[in-house]
Amino acid sequence: MPPGWYTNPSEWSERIPIIVLALVGLAIASYLGAYQLGFFDTVWEPFFGDGSKTILNSGVSEVLPIPDGVLGAIAYLIDAVSGAIGGRSRWRTMPWIVIIFGLAVGPLGAVSIILVILQPVLLDSWCTLCLASAVISLVMIGPALDEMLVSLQYLKRVRNRRDSIWRAFWGLETPNYQKIDQNKLQIEVTA
Repeated sequence: MPPGWYTNPSEWSERIPIIVLALVGLAIASYLGAYQLGFFDTVWEPFFGDGSKTILNSGVSEVLPIPDGVLGAIAYLIDAVSGAIGGRSRWRTMPWIVIIFGLAVGPLGAVSIILVILQPVLLDSWCTLCLASAVISLVMIGPALDEMLVSLQYLKRVRNRRDSIWRAFWGLETPNYQKIDQNKLQIEVTA
């Protein structure tokens, strides 16, 4: 358990929902990306008529050389993989992957917000699956950033002890608090 926290954001019970959401987001973004790449002639849109086609074929979605649906799929894949790596103490044994996870989830959520705002403002259209993807991205932010915050607090404690932040960041040198406490206990018992 991270010091000062009532829950451990690295517990599987905390991370599995994020991983599942990332996989759902990956499926949605892959479908939208496949449409943008021309694998499908039409895209599913239950509420907004041709809104999805308008948005997915707009200049906004073609700003980069890779369609935004494909980029979203890549981002969700990174989210799912980086969320699945490591055990329940990864906040201190693998801060590097926790930071990658947080940095992958956070910007994806920010980009989703921007893209949702652009739909009605620039294109006067809506895309159901794009909105679903944005909701998924936003729901993932809080739990991912909690875990990142725990790792950053851990690295701050390492710095305050004047230990190597670099080594702690890569999990090369993780202080074992239980071992220190046991040694202290043995000294007190034998004295």
